[in-house]
Amino acid sequence: MNLALGLIETPGFSITALVADQAMKAANVRLLGIETTGNENLMIRLEGEVAAVQSAIAAAEWRAEQVGSHAVVRCLSRPAAAFSAMLHFANTLNPLFGGRDQFLATDYPEPANKTMSTKQEAIGILETQGLTAILEATDVMLKSANVTLVGKEKIGAAYVAVIVRGDVAAVTAAVDAGSKAVGQLGKLIAAHVIARPHDDLVALLPK
Repeated sequence: MNLALGLIETPGFSITALVADQAMKAANVRLLGIETTGNENLMIRLEGEVAAVQSAIAAAEWRAEQVGSHAVVRCLSRPAAAFSAMLHFANTLNPLFGGRDQFLATDYPEPANKTMSTKQEAIGILETQGLTAILEATDVMLKSANVTLVGKEKIGAAYVAVIVRGDVAAVTAAVDAGSKAVGQLGKLIAAHVIARPHDDLVALLPK
C-alpha cells in the first residue's frame, strides 16, 4: 500500500458527513468509505499522498471543532500490505441496529441511463436519537419545503439520520422545520445543511 491512509472518527452521521465533506474539499484525497463502530461514532477512511492526507485531517479537525464536536484522527503514512484486509471487506446490515456496517460508494451504483448534471444539489441531514422523532420530523420536512427524500441511515445507539436534497433555500427551510418538530418525541442530535456536497460524499448516499 503506497498511499497514506487517513482515519477520522467523529460522533453522529450528520457531523461525520460535514467533516468528511470538509476533508475531501481541503486536499486531493479519496474517500474510501465510512465505517460504523457500534455506538454513535463513525470512522471516515480516506487515502492519498501523505501531505494531502495530513491537510485533509487538519481540515476535518477544524470542521469538527466548528460545530462543537471532536475528531479522533490518525495518518498512517505507510500501512502494511496485509492491512488492506482491515479496509476492504464485505458490507452487511448490522443485525443489532439494522443499518449498514460501512458506507461505500459501491452500495448505490449510478444507474446506467443517468444523465450527467453539472449542478450538485444541497443536502440536509437531520439526526435524532429515537425513531418516532425522526419519522415525525421527516414528514414535517417533506411538507414544509420542496425537497426530495434521499434516505434514512441508522448507525447504532438509537441514532437515526434522514437525508433530503434540493436547492439550498428549500433544504435549509426543511431542516429548520424538521428540527423544531422533534420536540419531546426524542433527542435532536444534529441538523446540518451542506450546500455543495463533494461528489465522493454524495456517492455514499442512496440515489
